[in-house]
Order: sequence, then C-alpha cells, then structure tokens
Amino acid sequence: MIYFDHNASTPIDDRVLEAMLPFLKNFYGNPSSLYRQGRICRSAINAAREQLAALICAQPSQIIFTSGGTEANNICLTNLSPHSKLAISAIEHPSIIEPAQHLKSLGHDLNYLEVDENGLITQDTINEIALLKPDMISVMLANNETGVIQNIANLTCQLKNQSIKIHTDAVQALGKIPIDFNQLGVQLMSLSSHKIYGPKGCGALVFKNATDVKTLFSGGGQEQGFRAGTENVAAIVGFGKAAELAKIEFSERQSHLLNLRLILEHSLSVIPGLTIYGQQANRLPNTVMIGIDGIDGEMLLMQLDQKNIAVSSGSACASNLNQPSPVLSAMGVDPIRAKSAIRISLGKANTEVEILQFINQLKSLILKE
Repeated sequence: MIYFDHNASTPIDDRVLEAMLPFLKNFYGNPSSLYRQGRICRSAINAAREQLAALICAQPSQIIFTSGGTEANNICLTNLSPHSKLAISAIEHPSIIEPAQHLKSLGHDLNYLEVDENGLITQDTINEIALLKPDMISVMLANNETGVIQNIANLTCQLKNQSIKIHTDAVQALGKIPIDFNQLGVQLMSLSSHKIYGPKGCGALVFKNATDVKTLFSGGGQEQGFRAGTENVAAIVGFGKAAELAKIEFSERQSHLLNLRLILEHSLSVIPGLTIYGQQANRLPNTVMIGIDGIDGEMLLMQLDQKNIAVSSGSACASNLNQPSPVLSAMGVDPIRAKSAIRISLGKANTEVEILQFINQLKSLILKE
C-alpha cells in the first residue's frame, strides 16, 4: 500500500516499539509504587518527559502527559472561568471547535477569528483580537488539512500586553518544523504522539506556569497533581523515544519530506483545473491539499483506495460528516469546489517512486486516460 495519510496517523517506528516492549511485558509495576518495579516505571516516565522537553525547548516540569491531543485541547478550554470570553481561529481542529461551541451553550462569549484565502491570520484579525479582549484565544500552529503554518510568535508578541491567555494546537507541527515553546510566547500548547511515529493514546499539554492549568481528573497525585490516574507507561515511553528520534533526525526528515512535496507539486501542476490550497503560504514540508474541478473528493478517495493508495479528504476526526471542509470554507473556497478536496500527507518512509505511481493513478482516474 502507498500510505499518504501521515497527518491522520503515522506508523509506529520499530525503534519506538522496541523501547515500549519492556514496559508491556516485564516492567508492569505501578509508577506510583515505591518498590523497584514502580521506581523503574517512574524513572522511564521522567526520561520520556525530558526527551519531549528537549524537542520543544521546554522544561520537563512544564509537560503533562495526556491521552492525546484531543484531551490536551479540551483541558485548555476547561480552564476558562464562567462567562469568560473565548476566541478561536476559524480553521481549528474539531477538538477545539466542538468544546468551544459547548462552552458557548453554557454562556461563554465565543468569537471566530477569520483567515485570508491562504488560511493565515491577518493583521486585521490581530487588531480585532486586541479590541475584543478575550480571556483566551486558541490558534493552531500548523493546519492539519492545508499544512499552513501560522506566525504564532508574531501574534503573541503583538498581544503580550493584553492579558490574554494564548493556546496553540501544535499537534501537526511537532517533529516537522522547529518548535521553541518559550519563543512562541504561548501559555499552553497541545501535542500528540502518533503524529511523530509514536503510539496512539498518548499526548501532552505544555504549560508556561502552573496557574495556567486546572486539575481535570481528581483522585491521585499523578502528573504533578493535574491529571489523576495511573500513567500509560509504555505509551509515554514510546512518545519519549519518538520525540528523541524526531530531534536527532529532524534535518534529514525535513529535507526528505520537502523534496518529496516539491516533486509532488510539480507533477500536480500539469493537471488541468487543479488547485493547491495555501500554496502561497509557508506550509509543512509534508502536506499538500488539492481541489480538482468537477471531481468529488470522497469518490476520488475511494477510487484511490481501490488502487491501494491511502489519502484523506481532510481531518480524520471529521471525515464522516460529508460536508465541505470548514477550513476551506473559512478560506473562502466555494462549497462545491471544497468538496473536491483531498489531502496528501507524506511520511519519512515515502519515496519518489510512490509519488510517481500516485500521479499516474490520479491522472488515469480524473483524466480517464
């Protein structure tokens, strides 16, 4: 199979699995226990925290392990006090949009921040935020559908005197572009393991100050008292190993992915009626979202699946809605054209040969060659 859906999930790296196996088979003790088995597990969690912190230029004490990016996003929004104001970009992941809508139903003031045709927050939008004076804003670092990268550091710099708590969903950015938590200037950041060749079911919330986070689960002192419950040691170890490998291999991976993306985009450019969304913006090195005149995106996805090629029609967390992508709608794309969109997200094991095979199959399907 040609797998071009790495923004949805990545295959677990063999080296990550190898690091996890001892904690699935031999070191099964509770990390809160004081005997040797427990201490080994606790030490492994601490090591993973250090590995992840090194990748994002943060302190290990600033990291809370969660069940994934969705939980981290939800934790951030539950920090809002009653009737406080929330603003989110119009291109956020469903795990931000849906909790935000729920908060609105509870009486919170919710505003959506507009983006331009490239999916970027504009200066006018930043000026609007300053006037709205929300208590919290959430703007993703890199969009999961288009790959467009926001200049979060510029946003936080302009709003630094506004007393606004700023969160960024960095799930798709992790391991693909450099991330320095302190330089971003945010108070909260969400991450996920299975986007960087780690296991599913593990993520992290990164915080600037302890006061930025409220306890979500009570009943234990795990994760510095912020998230009660026995830790998923094997998954956390896997996340740490994946982060370590992402840091070591960062330049190699980024160069490889960007080279593949440029080959892919060059090959796509000869197809009539094809648009690459966000092409004029700074994007992730692995992500290309396209629209093709007169083509139904989900039908094309299924046809490619029959050819043993896996792509996506957008966010995997919203793939069953059969609606135009909210991201493309926010960018001003016509609804009918938006429904033609498919996303190709490349991974470190993909090759130029696979790109050419994909292009040949794509042409045969849409040009009826």
